[in-house]
Amino acid sequence: MQHVATEPAVGGEELSLAERAYRAIRDQLVMLDIRPGAPINEDQLAQSLGVGRTPVREALKRLQYERLVATYPRRGTFATDVNITDLAHISEVRLELEPLAAARAARRATAEDRAALTAVRRELADVDPRQGNAAELMHLDLKVHRAVYAATHNPYLEDTLVRHDNLATRIWCLFIDRLADMAGHVEEHGPLIDAIVAGEADAAAQIARAHVEGFERAVRDAL
Repeated sequence: MQHVATEPAVGGEELSLAERAYRAIRDQLVMLDIRPGAPINEDQLAQSLGVGRTPVREALKRLQYERLVATYPRRGTFATDVNITDLAHISEVRLELEPLAAARAARRATAEDRAALTAVRRELADVDPRQGNAAELMHLDLKVHRAVYAATHNPYLEDTLVRHDNLATRIWCLFIDRLADMAGHVEEHGPLIDAIVAGEADAAAQIARAHVEGFERAVRDAL
């Protein structure tokens, strides 16, 4: 049995079982460990995560709102399909909000935020993207984005961007074997973090916009 890992929340408090179940199931869906269209078995998830059915049910309610699962009467709950036609809609939102988040993070990041971003920057430097496995690179990609969003200190902006980045990552994972320069995409985070830590809002916004544009272009080129 693979129990949900204990994870501290902001301020050092331990996360609730429901929150930990939510994060674990969410990332399985985002990374396509639970394949698009696959049925969701609450009992199996509860057993694999080492929690009861109630935390799993609470997690699935949130994930339905975030368009990662869908529930159908008399059929059950399923992982949502990854539809390439959604790419334009997701990118339209991210093109507006990713630069905004990067700029806000550069202006508002606390010393703790900058330390967290610097730590992620070191992780980037320690990994050779051209030799690392795809799953490791995608987890690092998610980690960078989530650290940037947290540094905005705008919970509404953070929640919105986490949801859209999750949906974008599912598309990325679906085409990962066909993407020509995934390594370069991940390496782009280095200059972004440097700009945020240095408080260079305009530069951070420009890098973030180029990053989203490059993502959409790379996926379309892989079609």
